[in-house]
Amino acid sequence: MITEQSPLYYAKNAAEHDTIYAMPERLDDLEDMKERLAEVLDGHIVLELACGTGYWTEVLAASAASVVAIDINAEMLALARARELPADTVSFRQADAFMLPDDLGEFTAVFIGFWWSHVKRNEQEKFLAQLRARFGKDTLLVLLDDVYVEGVSPTVARTDLEGNTFKIETAPDGGRYEIPKTYPSDSSLRKRLAHATREIRITRLAYFWLLSCRLK
Repeated sequence: MITEQSPLYYAKNAAEHDTIYAMPERLDDLEDMKERLAEVLDGHIVLELACGTGYWTEVLAASAASVVAIDINAEMLALARARELPADTVSFRQADAFMLPDDLGEFTAVFIGFWWSHVKRNEQEKFLAQLRARFGKDTLLVLLDDVYVEGVSPTVARTDLEGNTFKIETAPDGGRYEIPKTYPSDSSLRKRLAHATREIRITRLAYFWLLSCRLK
């Protein structure tokens, strides 16, 4: 049976999640993106959404003024907290990125690493509207995600009527899950974000892309 439950799959696969960053062919691009991300968020008060194991939280902590990192999965957060990042700079909290708590605080930047590509098209507009309502004009929004590479990236299993694409993943317990996964082009990213953001800048390498913009 194939189930479309992304949070459940990632909870079950939490311990294996960071293996995606260990692929030798991606390492040069990965180090490049770490440097670019640290630079673009230097000195910012950052809210990180869907932080997972805290892999990117650790990168942010090196240059950001502070980071509040949230994730829906307790399993992921346990791994993130085990990194023992500086408590005066980084805090973790269990929360749903689609329903942000009112008491998170104020931020100058929002970072989303490798999660935007799992958000369905009809959910993207609602999500951006939430960010604009919650954080207001001029807040920096930074997205980091992967590029589709033939023979390396998971194969797209199907496309639905709304244009959402999906991949099939198998959890350690053998369960199979259908996960929304898109590989947007620069033009499609600009089109999706244009109504809610400005000053869109995109850097695309062989394996990863990085986008920065400001909320309108």
